Amino acid sequence: MTSLLLTGDNLTLTDIYDVALNECAVELAAPARAKMEASCAVVRKLVTSDVTAYGINTGFGAMARVRISKDQIHRLQLNLVRSHACGLGEPLSISETRAMMLLRANTLAKGYSGPRPLVVETLCTMLNRGVHPMIPSKGSVGASGDLAPLAHLALAAIGEGEAIFESLQMSGGEAMSRAGIAPLALEAKEGLALLNGTQGMSALLSLAIREAEILSDVADMAAALSVDALRGTTTAFDERIQRVRPHTGQITSARNLTRLLMGSEIRESHRDSTTDTRVQDAYSLRCTPQVHGAIRDAIAQVRAILAIEINSATDNPLVFAKGEDGDGEILSGGNFHGQPLAIAADHLAIALASLAGISERRTEHMTNPHTSGLPAFLTEDAGLNSGFMIAHVTAAALASELKAQSAPHSVDSISTSGNQEDFVSMGMSAARRLAPMLQNVRDVLAIEILAACQGIDFHAPLQTGVEARKAYALVRGVSPRLTEDRPLAPDINAVSALIEASLLSEIAG
Repeated sequence: MTSLLLTGDNLTLTDIYDVALNECAVELAAPARAKMEASCAVVRKLVTSDVTAYGINTGFGAMARVRISKDQIHRLQLNLVRSHACGLGEPLSISETRAMMLLRANTLAKGYSGPRPLVVETLCTMLNRGVHPMIPSKGSVGASGDLAPLAHLALAAIGEGEAIFESLQMSGGEAMSRAGIAPLALEAKEGLALLNGTQGMSALLSLAIREAEILSDVADMAAALSVDALRGTTTAFDERIQRVRPHTGQITSARNLTRLLMGSEIRESHRDSTTDTRVQDAYSLRCTPQVHGAIRDAIAQVRAILAIEINSATDNPLVFAKGEDGDGEILSGGNFHGQPLAIAADHLAIALASLAGISERRTEHMTNPHTSGLPAFLTEDAGLNSGFMIAHVTAAALASELKAQSAPHSVDSISTSGNQEDFVSMGMSAARRLAPMLQNVRDVLAIEILAACQGIDFHAPLQTGVEARKAYALVRGVSPRLTEDRPLAPDINAVSALIEASLLSEIAG
């Protein structure tokens, strides 16, 4: 496999997935090396001068006024990494860790941070040889970046802390030794360059976007099956309706629903029915393009924010070289602040909760005999059998939990570092809560899909749309029709696994 060349300027989300999920090799591009050497020369020149620059020859945060002598500059960077490694909680997954390492290497490769090219090369080698730092998930307030998580990443790079290598947990030093990688001996600004930035929250949000896009496609599939189970109409999905309110996501979902239900024998059986007195379907069916479409548009907005963030310089101070002779400026600013990502993560969380909310409503319609036109709770012998009664209750519980999980984090702040860092983003926690939300949405959609397939069975021998039948067949391959009560948890988990493996989204999208 060809190595991914890091330039700091053109990393994509697909690149992140290739490295984080598929272990694509990574290396520093030659132009990026030249930019890094130029900014590194500026730092080295400053160290030999009497000029004061934050984080290079001063303390950090509230101790920025403390000047550090030249002979202590290397110890300053080592102490910084060690002191900031205060993270707690469950460690990030391997894929999350790899995404975080890649993103940190890429922002340093941009050439505005001041470390030697060796720092990025070490991170690349760690990725290529499978040395994965143990990074606790809790401890970041999202400004000055993800300090604690990135400090644990840096610990392994200097041969300390803990790491995973060849599926075993061991000390960072042992992992680096076994992998044949020399630990970094930090020079001026290199500790700060490794741990001051937004790469923790960026990594989690980047991986969450991929899952959210899969779920948005699956939700269209689930809704299509539910429309047929409830003998709904496709009139509301007519392209003419969408064209006069042309939101991109709405148009996409309406087209998906129309395509999935094309050739539905169930739909044809009641298209001109004189006994069906319904004038319009409930909102959870009729307004699916509008709701699912708004969610798609929210995901697209978050993706656009990430496209900028993953190729940005996000540490402080930033080094602006004017050439290769060490001339340049070092400017202090606030690019480490995670507010753009925190708001984006909140936006995505609200979208995910909405996706589950409308799905749960469709499941309720299918299990409720007063709205479904189907046997009560989708069972032939209601009373003796409870059918999908409690499956819906589970969906309701998860949908309600998602509402609480979607509460915004970006409006919270708590002062730290002697009131120097007095307004923070909470971006890491905003991004960290997305993984459990995604699992809840996955399970809510799995319950809807199971209920819809059960509903469609009651219309046999009539079949659903040609494309929707493919999803129906996949589901029935892991979950047979419910003819009498059995525990449905294994069925829900099996369909959830189909969703996670992208098998249903491949049909839907």
